[in-house]
Order: sequence, then C-alpha cells, then structure tokens
Amino acid sequence: MCHFVQRSSTFSFPKICNMFWRFHHTSTSHWCSCSKTISDEKYQDPFQLGRKDLKNLYEDIKKELLVSAAELKEMCDYYFDGKGKAFRPMIVVLMARACNIHHSNSKEVQANQRSVAIIAEMIHTASLVHDDVIDDANSRRGKRTLNQIWGERKAVLAGDFILSAASVALARIGNTTIISVLTQVIEDLVRGEFLQLGSKENENERFAHYLEKTFKKTASLIANSCKAVSILGCPDPKVHEIAYQYGKNVGIAFQLIDDVLDFTSCADHLGKPTAADLKLGLATGPVLFACRQFPEMNAMIMRRFSKPGDVERAWKYVLQSDGVQQTTYLAQRYCHAATREIRKLRPSPEREALVHLTEMVLMRDK
Repeated sequence: MCHFVQRSSTFSFPKICNMFWRFHHTSTSHWCSCSKTISDEKYQDPFQLGRKDLKNLYEDIKKELLVSAAELKEMCDYYFDGKGKAFRPMIVVLMARACNIHHSNSKEVQANQRSVAIIAEMIHTASLVHDDVIDDANSRRGKRTLNQIWGERKAVLAGDFILSAASVALARIGNTTIISVLTQVIEDLVRGEFLQLGSKENENERFAHYLEKTFKKTASLIANSCKAVSILGCPDPKVHEIAYQYGKNVGIAFQLIDDVLDFTSCADHLGKPTAADLKLGLATGPVLFACRQFPEMNAMIMRRFSKPGDVERAWKYVLQSDGVQQTTYLAQRYCHAATREIRKLRPSPEREALVHLTEMVLMRDK
C-alpha cells in the first residue's frame, strides 16, 4: 500500500517535497519504461471494455429519479444528459469484472454490481450540485450550473433529491455491508467539505490537511465503490483491500491532476473557469509546493487570497515555481501505487484496462 496515502500526516511538508524531488530525478525514466511495458501488453481501452455494462446508464439513472413535479425532474435530469464520460461508473464495472474473474473466472457484471456503478454516479452528481451552490459557481461541464438557472435553494433541494434516490437504490441491494461501505462516502463528502472550509496555520499540517480533504471529497467515492463491487464478487478480504487501495490512489491522483489543470488548462477546454480554486480561497497542491520557493504565499493562504491582487500574485508565483511539476510527480506516485495494487489480481483484460486507466488519469487535459 502507498504510504503517502495512509500516513500522509506523519510526514513534514519539507520531507514530502524532498521525497518527490528525489522521486522525479531517480524514477522518471523508470516510470516511462513502466508505461511502455503497460502499453505493450494486451492493450485494452477502458471505455470500450466498459461500454457494454454502461449501456443505458443514464436512462437507468433517470428511472431512479422519477418524480411528478416537472421542474424538479428537469433539474435532476440536467447533468444526466449522457454527454459525460461516466469515469466513475466505468472504473466500478471494470473493477467488478476484474474481481469476478479473479475469484470465479466469471466475466459478467452482476446486477447489484452495476447498481453500485449507478449509485456512485448519482452520489457524485449530487455532490457537484451542492459544491456549485457552496462555491457560487456559474459553469460546470461547459454549461450553466443548476444554481445559476434555478437559484440556490432549488439547486440544494435537487441535490438532496438525487442523494435520496441514490439511498433508495442502495437499500434495494439489500446487503448491509454494502450499505455501510457506500454511506461512508456520503459522510466523507460532508467531512471533506468542512475540511475545505478551514485551513491550517502550520505549514506541515497544511499539506496533510489538503491530502485528507482530497481523499474525502474525491477519492472516497471511487475507493468505496470499488470495494463494494469486490465484496459482491469475491469473499476474500485481501481482494477487497486491493480494490479499495486502487480506487483510493487513482482518486487522489485524479484530483491532483485536476488541481494542476486549474493552472495549466484554458477555461473553454476545462469546462469551468481557471484559477477557480484561488478565487475560492483554496490552496491546492501547486500552491502548497510553490510556498517552498515563495514563503510570502503563506500569508495569502491564511487570508484565503482575499486581498486585491492576491489571486493574480499567487497565480504568478505558482507558474514561476515547480509547484505544477511537483504536484504532477505526486500524482504519478499515487498512480504507480494503484498499478501495484491492481496487479495483485489475476491477469485479465479488465485488470490491464484498470492499469491503463492510471496512465489516462495522468495524461488527461480536462
């Protein structure tokens, strides 16, 4: 298991920085050769491989959201338009098949495992709706947010309704262990949001705070969804841990790259305004790494970039520093740990697709 994930609070920030700097200089060539090995094996496109099990996914989600009130139905259906990549459900069905093959050589996804994929996408979307209200965001996935069109109060209620529908679908699975695993996701989302509202004065604690927030807000959903389908497909606790650790590491890497893209991608490409996190007063990985070279940023972090010119100055400091590179190296480290975990399962096209997915996370540009 990746010690950066489990024990991040035991490392001082300077030590973390130095470790990733050494990792870059000693292991970049190894990482590249590792990627070549992965690609040279039986290549499997995760999206092609998961397509069969994700067919009619959004139609099935809309069936879970049946409601008589026309306006509420329109709001709930707004993001389930079939235009998203269904990244989380795709990971879940691939993990389900990989675990099923590992245990019984069965290549089929069970109905309850597919339900977990549906529930994961519903929880994720509900969290986006609530996030947009909290952040007063005006765009998401290249279109206006619910709160911009219908107002904050109705957007909150729509998010609540999607979450309640996901809970009903979860109860229908009828497995108390699965219910416990997936309700942990909802608790983590709330705790993560509270973590995001606060900040640490101590520089060393600040980085651990950031990683914990990143896990709770982003990675917990992927980790626990992967664990849930592994429980449904295989009785071995070791497999459950493999699935959980893979999802956890990929989820954290995904968010780290998202934080990088906030500094490197144009708004049109990203589907939301760039520098959005700085404007919200948030210090993400690139900012925290940049602090090592520009200590004056610490004061800006503590006042949440609230003074005139703070956002612009912080943006400039990050781009002048190695903050973006260091955050990318950190994401590589998490992806490497995810690959190490998933390779403990029996070989299968789905396992290789999950390996390849770690490369896709690192290479994505939106």
